[in-house]
Amino acid sequence: MTRQAAITMDYGHDLLFGTFITPTARPVSQAVELTRFAEDVGLDLATFQDHPYNPGLLDTWTLLSYAAAKTTRIRLAGNVLNLPLRNPALLARQAATLDLLSGGRIEMGLGTGSFWDAIVAMGGPRRTPGESIEALEEAILLMKELWDTETRGGVRSDGPFYPVSGAKRGPAPAHPIQFWIGAYKPRILKMVGRSADGVVPSLSYLKSGPGELAEINKWIDEGAEAAGRDPHAVRRLLNIAGQFSRTSGGFLVGPARQWSEQLADLAHRYGVSAFLLGSDDPETIEFFAKEVAPMTRELVAARR
Repeated sequence: MTRQAAITMDYGHDLLFGTFITPTARPVSQAVELTRFAEDVGLDLATFQDHPYNPGLLDTWTLLSYAAAKTTRIRLAGNVLNLPLRNPALLARQAATLDLLSGGRIEMGLGTGSFWDAIVAMGGPRRTPGESIEALEEAILLMKELWDTETRGGVRSDGPFYPVSGAKRGPAPAHPIQFWIGAYKPRILKMVGRSADGVVPSLSYLKSGPGELAEINKWIDEGAEAAGRDPHAVRRLLNIAGQFSRTSGGFLVGPARQWSEQLADLAHRYGVSAFLLGSDDPETIEFFAKEVAPMTRELVAARR
């Protein structure tokens, strides 16, 4: 694949539409109620940020478990889980357990960590950017090994971050849990191409706007190809935010038709196949689900 091809590449994944919900601790039931509402209006995913050091937020893993028990169809994920404060060997068992109990509805959003002073204050490590990427890849490989119940013997790894010596395998999750990584820079994006199943940046963090997605794709594709993987295996997700209005006011500011055309363009040009709306407003979530999502699906299907 050439770099130019990657700039206008539809990677062919089915479209997913979801939410990016704040796991606020007050009111305590808000995040779960919004998750149930997102399911009721037909969205595919509900995701939650993870900042374990923030007392104003609920613990995201506990929230995922409770939300899974209160829903029946919608898929759930951290967006993204703070790996430095979550041991991957234990996280693998927790995720597999929840995936089994929920009927295969859990995906693994992971991040390298940020706000290092707060992480250290919680008893976590302080890592350099390079170390955090190495630790993340080591964690992904370890979790995959622990889920592999077809291989005999325990899992052994002498990795510098998460060594294990004969950890027992299993349980296996109900479905192949996807690793979706919060990433922006070349080194970690290459790692996504080698070892992960998806990337989940936030549109608001792209300094040069949506066009920066072409560079993100380039580094992922290079990492995948260097590892002998098909770049099409890596899903491109995107956290988005905007405003619905009767008239256009810029990118993702305007009526549903404008939103749908702009999201379809992101799918066509940059291969984005999952759009996660950052909003805690039920009316906005419902409009996104019932007006924008169906129209975007139609536009993408027509282009394909």
